[in-house]
Amino acid sequence: MGMSRAEEAIFELRKLTDPVRAEHSQTFFKTGPGEYGEGDLFLGVRVPQTRKLVRAFSGLELSAMEELLQSKWHEARLFSLLSMVDAFKRGTDREKADIYNVYMSNTGRVNGWDLVDSSAPHIAGAYLWDRDRQPLYDFAVSNSLWKRRIAIIATQYFIRRNSFDDTLEIAEALLNDKEDLIHKAVGWMLREVGNRNMKVEEDFLNPRYMKMPRTMLRYAIEKIQPDRRKMYLKGLI
Repeated sequence: MGMSRAEEAIFELRKLTDPVRAEHSQTFFKTGPGEYGEGDLFLGVRVPQTRKLVRAFSGLELSAMEELLQSKWHEARLFSLLSMVDAFKRGTDREKADIYNVYMSNTGRVNGWDLVDSSAPHIAGAYLWDRDRQPLYDFAVSNSLWKRRIAIIATQYFIRRNSFDDTLEIAEALLNDKEDLIHKAVGWMLREVGNRNMKVEEDFLNPRYMKMPRTMLRYAIEKIQPDRRKMYLKGLI
């Protein structure tokens, strides 16, 4: 009996294994005890290689993508998510709904910042653009670090369409989050807002920046004019 499509994808990924890169990734993605990526396993496949393989497997069934999302290998989960993003972009309304539902039902496997960042805007954000966005607000108050990151990063899709309200409301909800990965994500999305409308970003920052985690603030003001950035950092706004 031949391999399933999901098994074929794993087989091709394993051909690209790089032990040195895999060892580096174990550290880079903080897989040690008590760290956010605890226990994750890497093959050492580069992202461009993974993307190339996604193109080679274009037309992969959603059931195979969901199977790959359960893999112990980080790169197999990334392959799955990039395949979902690609299929979502080309899909019918029904296919998009199916992909969204599989994605939202398997967020426990979207368990890395790169996995979230490469999928949340393109699936959750895109699907909810013209729908009720309550699922993101539910995720924003979840105990799951990854659901909270999905909540804010998904709004990048809205930001790129000059719709900022959800980003700002979710940023407010995450202002006192304990996780550094959330501080970075919120700061990044606020910076994205500022790239399109600096007044909207500063109107959000000014009453709040003194209470913000420092990392969040630094990410948020990265593109602000240098002298003004120094004022924010010194608490002089």
